[in-house]
Amino acid sequence: MLTVTELRAAVERRLDEAGRAWLDGALTDAAKSGPRPDAPGPARWELDFASAGRHVRNPRPAAADLTPHDLPDTPHDLPDAARILILHAARADAPTVARLYAHGTGAERRAVLRALPHLGLFAGADAVPLVEDALRTNDTRLVAAAVGPYAARHLSPHSWRQAVLKCLFTGVPLTAVADWERRAHGDGELGRMLGDYAQERTAAGRPVPGDLDRVLAMTRALPGAPRALTREES
Repeated sequence: MLTVTELRAAVERRLDEAGRAWLDGALTDAAKSGPRPDAPGPARWELDFASAGRHVRNPRPAAADLTPHDLPDTPHDLPDAARILILHAARADAPTVARLYAHGTGAERRAVLRALPHLGLFAGADAVPLVEDALRTNDTRLVAAAVGPYAARHLSPHSWRQAVLKCLFTGVPLTAVADWERRAHGDGELGRMLGDYAQERTAAGRPVPGDLDRVLAMTRALPGAPRALTREES
């Protein structure tokens, strides 16, 4: 996962001069203001968070070092990245991100979820309800954002298993699920759930997701046993 400094540098290289100026001002305002739980209205940075899509849509042509392959952790949408940076600069706390998520658009909710690993609240479970809410939707981009490092760290075993099944069911790639190998390793209950799911798909004449076998193989590994290399790694 990119650091905030790396993320900002990657984003700024894709923005035109106007976009970089706007982002610099938005981050400065956010750093000065921070969370304002007692304020009668939204802080200026919250308005910038909402309007990011209008200001950072004129990227420079992507340089060779800024392709998704070379920077896989860089959000594909520059507004996502700008919003993550704004939330970090503002030191957004749990009540603030909960409010922004509750009242946000799909894009704003996605940015909140993607920002969680970069915020101080990453250490606690206060944002778990936001992750669980996203996993109840059928918005695959929201689901993919929900199964990042925060979910890997804080979702209960049952909720995390359901999240993996949700990804398989909706076509969200396994690569979106942070730390899946560690959490799936030797998880017999997850293996049972995956086996049942595969049988249901087969009985209905539907294809079994290609990622299912990879997760299922990991659930059958004994805890502490050496992990077999994938085809790509061997």
